[in-house]
Amino acid sequence: MYPTYKIDDEQASRIVNVPENFLIDVKAKEIKPAKLSETVSAFANSGGGDIYIGIDEKGKSKIRSWRGFEDQEEANGVTQTLFNAHPFGNHVNFEFLSCESFEGLILHITIKKVKELVHSSNGDVFVRINAGKARIEGDRLKQLEFDKGVVTFEDEWVEVDVTKVENSLAILNFLINVIPNTEPLTYLNNQELLEENRCKVTGVLLFCDEPAIYLPKRCSVKVMRYKTKDEDIGREFLDGVPDTIEGDSYTTIYSAVAKTKQVIEGIQRLGEKGLEGISYPDETLHEIITNAVLHRDYSVAADVQVRVFDNRVEVESPGRLPGHVTAANILDTQSARNPALVRLINKFPNPPNQDVGEGLNTAFGAMEALRLKPPRISERETSVLVVIPHEPLASPEELVMDYLNTHDEITNRVARDLTGIKSENTMKNVFLRLKGKKLLEPIPERKGSASAWRKTG
Repeated sequence: MYPTYKIDDEQASRIVNVPENFLIDVKAKEIKPAKLSETVSAFANSGGGDIYIGIDEKGKSKIRSWRGFEDQEEANGVTQTLFNAHPFGNHVNFEFLSCESFEGLILHITIKKVKELVHSSNGDVFVRINAGKARIEGDRLKQLEFDKGVVTFEDEWVEVDVTKVENSLAILNFLINVIPNTEPLTYLNNQELLEENRCKVTGVLLFCDEPAIYLPKRCSVKVMRYKTKDEDIGREFLDGVPDTIEGDSYTTIYSAVAKTKQVIEGIQRLGEKGLEGISYPDETLHEIITNAVLHRDYSVAADVQVRVFDNRVEVESPGRLPGHVTAANILDTQSARNPALVRLINKFPNPPNQDVGEGLNTAFGAMEALRLKPPRISERETSVLVVIPHEPLASPEELVMDYLNTHDEITNRVARDLTGIKSENTMKNVFLRLKGKKLLEPIPERKGSASAWRKTG
């Protein structure tokens, strides 16, 4: 017999309407056990996750409803098949949920990511792809074996004062959103995050209000403002003292995003109407900073750095890209370096990684919607750097002509500010191309450093 937990109407509604994503799936109770074992394989070989069985989804409208098992015995086919396919059961946990307002029991299956490959009941290996699954074989199977052989620092144990974890504001905020409700110590023990005077790194990051006490230089974000557009920077360009954002991972993400926005709001640049404030899409800043905190390598003793320049924002995350992920395929694949951290923070109210597996795609899409150039991702020797440029997708020629729709003239310096072009000669070539098309002409009386251009005719 597996435990059965009573939940209220509000919790039941959240379960029925939970969005499917990289970490969550829902199934009707008629799901074939063999097919379900493929989904279990996919979750265990990816970042872990939750499956709720006993939820119907009707037609194209996909309206959902609670239609649970009559009793635990009716679910025996599911639990027995999964138990036979995964006999050690160290990555699969079963519990049932009941609600007075609905008939039947929902079977809730929690799957953890484990180091070994997890096969389905027919011997195949699957991985999670967004809200679906894919079978892998051949070279991709070898690559998965490599990825899963990597030990993650989030599973390391740290000596702690247990009361700073089980009585923290972070764990109380977290448990408001967990179904079924439980006591902090019970939950931490059930998740295997706590033992005597030790806590796993994941638990410290999420549920300690001051994790830097136990993980110095591993759980902070530094936000810095550099008053320059140059690539080769020095301390002479640093504006003031960097802000250090600390706290549990959930608080740190939201605080770092808010601080970055505040710094950006203080920047002004020359635009069509004179000095104008600049802005970046909120989704882009949020998703890239969230990724930097959740997917960084916590074995590296270094902070996440957010550097705000006049023409770009740089987010640098300690550690290289995990497993088979590269800068080229990062938008099309997932490999969770810290799967427990990603899975558990997704259970907080308004989780920062709400669209699990889609964060960077959201960031890129938001830039495109504002007609800004996309972020650039590169892998360094010990870190991953994401550059968010504030450069329009329009060509330099278009930007110059747009400016002259509301201004009588334009200088080389103004044009470089508008277009992001750094070289005076490169900008001059833009003017010459427009002159060749008889769209621009130099102003005769303006010479030397005062030279300027205007529309013809």
